[in-house]
Amino acid sequence: MSKLRPDELDTRLGGDQPFILDIRPREAYQAAHIDGSHNLPVYDDLRSGDEDALRQRLDEVPRDRQVVTVCKMGVIAKQATRILDDKGYDATTLAGGMSGWRGYQDGTVGYRIRSLLWRLF
Repeated sequence: MSKLRPDELDTRLGGDQPFILDIRPREAYQAAHIDGSHNLPVYDDLRSGDEDALRQRLDEVPRDRQVVTVCKMGVIAKQATRILDDKGYDATTLAGGMSGWRGYQDGTVGYRIRSLLWRLF
């Protein structure tokens, strides 16, 4: 399963823009999100093992673009990416989720360390 680092996503936002699928709860999405992303609040469902919550809403996800799944830290988004992959989508997970994105935007030391580790592994 592939991952896209926040700096790679940022580069893509200016050109061949993927469909950014933010699966976090609506309140978290409204508090902060990546510009141009789309909220499908199935995080809690996936976390509890209910994959049908996402499967029933796949008609809201375009098939003609790469899909980048986003959650808080990237863990539950991996489940969404797997479901999308299984259904034939070109899907990947945002490494570090919104936490990684905010760290990238803020240029934090923690993000720089994680980014180095992502590049190595």
